[in-house]
Amino acid sequence: MSAGELRARAVAASVTDPELPPLTLDDLGVLREVTVDADGSVLVTITPTYSGCPAMATMRDDLEHKLRQHGYNRVRIRTRLTPAWSSDWISAEGRRKLSAAGYSVPGPAPRRAAGPVPLTLTPKPRALICPQCGSPNTVLHSEFGATLCKAQYRCSDCLEPFDHVKEI
Repeated sequence: MSAGELRARAVAASVTDPELPPLTLDDLGVLREVTVDADGSVLVTITPTYSGCPAMATMRDDLEHKLRQHGYNRVRIRTRLTPAWSSDWISAEGRRKLSAAGYSVPGPAPRRAAGPVPLTLTPKPRALICPQCGSPNTVLHSEFGATLCKAQYRCSDCLEPFDHVKEI
């Protein structure tokens, strides 16, 4: 990777996720690739956490704005849908930041054989630990939180609500 690409990548990697502000797009694994052409134009490739993620427009705008602030005047943002994003792409630093911010960190993503994805209408039970007090006595409140990639839980011991980042 050239010095220009390293610099552009560092700038793009510093952009925070609009729905999980403790994490950068790089921490989350959404930032896939940054290249700089000979003419200085930058191409950033991102993969959404969900194909219909409503934060994608904000991510694109934030990436373009930040790169322009740092002198990159020709910026293109490309969305790559394959391979599909996985919560396994969240970096160790991203997981640490999630935990420090009071989120329940996802476990390993489910593994599927090639072919159709089975439709299940009920969530698989998760054995979670409360990020506030460490109790395993937690209850699912809603499979859908403020964003599709989070579920809402409540601890039955300390009674605190918390978000769990889903395994995808």
